[in-house]
Amino acid sequence: MSSTLFTIMSAFSLSVTGLMMHRTHFLLTLLCLEGMMLTMFIAISLWAAQMDTGFHFSLPMLLLTLSACEASTGLALMVATTRTHGTDHLKNLNLLKC
Repeated sequence: MSSTLFTIMSAFSLSVTGLMMHRTHFLLTLLCLEGMMLTMFIAISLWAAQMDTGFHFSLPMLLLTLSACEASTGLALMVATTRTHGTDHLKNLNLLKC
């Protein structure tokens, strides 16, 4: 296994582990999701560069665009829940109370 592949896999697994373990605040969850998306962006960019295909620029930019949309939607949800509930703790968010 190459060192690049090991680094990408360990960064993604650390983000998944952080997502599973640090689910107390909504912002921490969003940061872990952003880490996963950036790791996938780097992996797809390196894969497209190694394959030397015609879409070596379009696929990573599409993933980066979707990642930015996901981040902005997540931050908007965080602001909305903080305004309505007064906190960003995930344990206080219950769909039955909303």
